[in-house]
Amino acid sequence: MDMSDRKYKRRRGKRRTKDTLLMVLPVILAVLAVAAAVFLILKFTTGGKKQETGTFTENVTDGEREPESTAPAESIPESGPDGTEEMQETVQETASGQAEDMGREPAAQPAVAAEVGSMEDKEDPQKSSNASGQGNGAAVSINTDTMSAAAGETAEATLGVDVSKYQGGNINWTKVKEAGIDFVMVRVGYRTKATGIIYEDPTARYNMQEAQKNGIKVGAYFFSSAITEQEAREEASWVVNFIAKYKITYPVAYNCEDFSSPDSRQYGLDKSVRTGIAAAFLDTVQASGYTPMFYASRNEMEGSKEWDMNALGNKYKIWVSQYPEKPFPETPASAYSGTHAMWQYTSQGQVAGISKKVDVNVAYFGYSREAEAKDPTPAQEVGANPEVGINFTEVNETVTAKIETNLRTAPTTAEGSQVVARLVNGQTATRTGVGSNGWSRLEYNGQKVYAVSSFLTVDLGYQAPSEAQAPVQTGPAYEPVNETVTAKDTTNLRTAPGTDNPDTIAATIHYGDTVTRVGIGSNGWSQISYNGQILYAVSSYLTTDLNYKSNSTPTPENPEAGITFTPVNDVVTAKSETNLRSVPSTDSPDTIVGVLHNGEAAARTGIGSNGWSRLTVGGQTVYAVTNYLTAAQ
Repeated sequence: MDMSDRKYKRRRGKRRTKDTLLMVLPVILAVLAVAAAVFLILKFTTGGKKQETGTFTENVTDGEREPESTAPAESIPESGPDGTEEMQETVQETASGQAEDMGREPAAQPAVAAEVGSMEDKEDPQKSSNASGQGNGAAVSINTDTMSAAAGETAEATLGVDVSKYQGGNINWTKVKEAGIDFVMVRVGYRTKATGIIYEDPTARYNMQEAQKNGIKVGAYFFSSAITEQEAREEASWVVNFIAKYKITYPVAYNCEDFSSPDSRQYGLDKSVRTGIAAAFLDTVQASGYTPMFYASRNEMEGSKEWDMNALGNKYKIWVSQYPEKPFPETPASAYSGTHAMWQYTSQGQVAGISKKVDVNVAYFGYSREAEAKDPTPAQEVGANPEVGINFTEVNETVTAKIETNLRTAPTTAEGSQVVARLVNGQTATRTGVGSNGWSRLEYNGQKVYAVSSFLTVDLGYQAPSEAQAPVQTGPAYEPVNETVTAKDTTNLRTAPGTDNPDTIAATIHYGDTVTRVGIGSNGWSQISYNGQILYAVSSYLTTDLNYKSNSTPTPENPEAGITFTPVNDVVTAKSETNLRSVPSTDSPDTIVGVLHNGEAAARTGIGSNGWSRLTVGGQTVYAVTNYLTAAQ
C-alpha cells in the first residue's frame, strides 16, 4: 500500500469518528436535559424536603371543615385544604398517627427512672388542685346518645374521659366503650409538688392496656411540678419512654396546677418562666414523635393571665378546662375565647364501668385509625389493682372468723366486688395485709381475697357468743327503716354506737358507696346492714340523696353542693365585720345566722373553691366570704 492510500484511509477513519460523535452527542444532551427537568420538578413539588407516603389524617374528608354546629368559632381548625392536620410548617401527621419532625431525627433523651406512686401520696399535686376554679361542673351521665346526631354532633367531634388513680384501679373498660367513649387521656405520672420526685401513676399501665384492648383510643398526660426547663425535659423524656410500648393516638399533654400554693415548689415562678417550662416539655414530646398538647383552666389562660397563650396557643394544641352550669351538649361550646382543640366540661361525669366521678371531654378532632406503638415490643400484661387507694400494712399471720364472713375479690362491697367464699369460725386463712379502709387481704385456698378486719381474729380458739349470751339492747330505740344511703363524705361503720373506742371501727364508707340503713336512733346514730351484720354510723354523716355532691346549687340540706373545700385548721377573725351564713351563698337573706366582728375569733376548717370559708362558731358550722376574713392575732 502506497502513502496516498494510507492517508486516504486515515482521513476516512477520522470522518467516521466525527460522524459517530455527531450522532451520539444529541442523545447524551437529551438524557441530561430530561434528568435536569425531573430534578427541578421534584425540588419544586417537595420544597426540598422528604415526603412521607400514606399520610395519616384526622377524621375529616378532603377540603372539609367542621360545620359550625360541631366546631365552635373559638375551637382550633382541624384540617387544611388537603385534609391533613396543619400543625407546624415542618411537621405533618405520619401513618402511625403521630407528629414527625421532617427536618431532623427525634432528639435522643436520657432514660429516667420512676417508682410507682402511692394513693396515699400527700405530695401528689393533682390531689389538691382545682383547675377550673369554678367548682366541679354539672353532673352528667354519659351514654351512647351523648354524641348522637340528635345532639348536634358529627363524626369529627369525639367524646372522651381523663382518668388517674383517683378513679380507682379496676375500671371496666368494656362498659366504658359501650357507654360511647371514643378516647381516654390517661395520667401516666406526676412530679411531687414539694420534693420534686417523679412517680408513675399506679393505674396508668392497666388503664392504657385495657382501653386499647377495648378499642378506645389513648392519649396521655403528665402532672408537672417542674421548676426549670431541664426538669421539664426530664419529665417529658420519662413520659415518652414510659408510653413507647402503647398505641398513643391522641395527644400527650402537659398539666400544671397548684403553682400558686405556698407549699408548691413552683410558688413564686412568674408567667414567662412557667410558660418556658411548659414549652420545653411539649417540644420534647413533639421531637419524640407525639402530638403535644397544653392543658389549663379557662381562668388561667383567658387574657394570658397565668400563661403566655400567644406563645403556647400558636404552637400546640390547647385543652381547656371550663365547667358550665349545663354540660355539653346543652352548652355547645366552651366560653374560653382562645383557640382550643379539646374541652373538659365537667368533673362530675358518671360513666358505666367507672365507679367514681370522672372528667369528661369533647375533642374537636378524631382519628380514622389507631396509631402504632413507637416500640413494637409488647408491654408487660398487668391486672386490675383492687388495692389502689388503700394503704396495706404487710403481715403474715393466721386468722379465723369471729362469725361467718364473706370473702370478696375486692376490699369493698361496691359493684364489681364478688363474694367467692365464706369463712366461718374455726376455719383459717393467712392474712397478708391489713388495709387502712378496715379490710384485710387474705390467702384462702390459693386465692387472694378480702374480708372485713373486725370480723377476723388471730385467736384461733375464739368462740362466738351464742344468741343466749348476746347482750340485750338497753340503749335508745331505733325506728325501723329500709333505705339506701351513702356517706356525705367519709364515715366509719362501727360495731357499737359511740366514738370512744377506736377498736369498734369495722369499715369505712365514702361518698358514692351505698349501704342499707335499717334503723334511725334518737341518739344520733343509724343502724346499717353491712356484710350481713348490723353496724352503726353517725346519722348526720349519711344521706339518702345518692347525688348529694353532684348538685350544683347549695341548699340548707346540702350547703356544700358543687363546692370543693380544701381542709385547713386555723383561727380567723373578720377584717371589719361579716355575715355568718348557714349556706355559702348570698342568694337568700334567710341564711344569715350571725355576724362576726373584728377581734372575734372563729375556727376555720375549710376554704371553698367558690370564695367562701367554712367556720365553726359556737359548735355550729357556718360560712363566711373568705376575702372578708383575716388571721386572728
